[in-house]
Amino acid sequence: MNGWCAASLAAGLVAGIAAPAAAQDTDSPAGNDSNVQITVYGWLAGATGDFRPFAGAPTLEFDNSFGEVLGDLDAAVFVSGQFRRNRFVAVADVSYAALSREGRVPPGIPASGEVSQLAISALAGARVEDSEGLTVDLLAGARLWDLDGQVDVPLAGVALAPGKTFIDPLVAARINAAVAPRLSALLQADIGGFGIGSDFTYQVVATLNYRASDRFFLSAGWRHLHLDYRDRGTLFEGSQTGPIIGVTHKF
Repeated sequence: MNGWCAASLAAGLVAGIAAPAAAQDTDSPAGNDSNVQITVYGWLAGATGDFRPFAGAPTLEFDNSFGEVLGDLDAAVFVSGQFRRNRFVAVADVSYAALSREGRVPPGIPASGEVSQLAISALAGARVEDSEGLTVDLLAGARLWDLDGQVDVPLAGVALAPGKTFIDPLVAARINAAVAPRLSALLQADIGGFGIGSDFTYQVVATLNYRASDRFFLSAGWRHLHLDYRDRGTLFEGSQTGPIIGVTHKF
């Protein structure tokens, strides 16, 4: 039974774990002004790694394509926001994913599982470079993780509901460069955890951003995220990687 529980929870984690991405920075140089951006995005990520939901459970090694993860997905919401005033920059992100799976545990007993993941990120900092066609932001903040799951085996009278909540401190840098009159390239990287929440986490995002109009932008690129979390028998060490797409509205 524990092996099936691990598989069910792993499906939830790999579908939405730490999906936050800062709003696409598609600004022209800051100058003495301010703006707000809202980005709705999707991440077509597969996942690889090791997962153990609690002490005594077996460690599950998984290597799931995006299609395999998508098959268990019930709901997902990914939204980012950015506020900038002169050289001050603040970004926030909310990501939510919920999954369910039905199956059987040895010796063929019907079972079901549900998993939900909520991640809320907030960072703030300064635009340290603001020249024609190039901006550089240095940021610091935190990411709150809330992971909940439930596995039910009615015929065995078993219901397990493991959950974890923790906060990772983060530091980040973003570079945005113009490559054409309506096209810019964004590179963002962050690291965190430092043994305070997770042991270690890092993320790299690279996108091309097209200015469709004065207020709307389209973005496409690639994202890689790694997490190493260990606490009293719970283990999640793995990576997600895949293309990312988004639509940004600038106010």
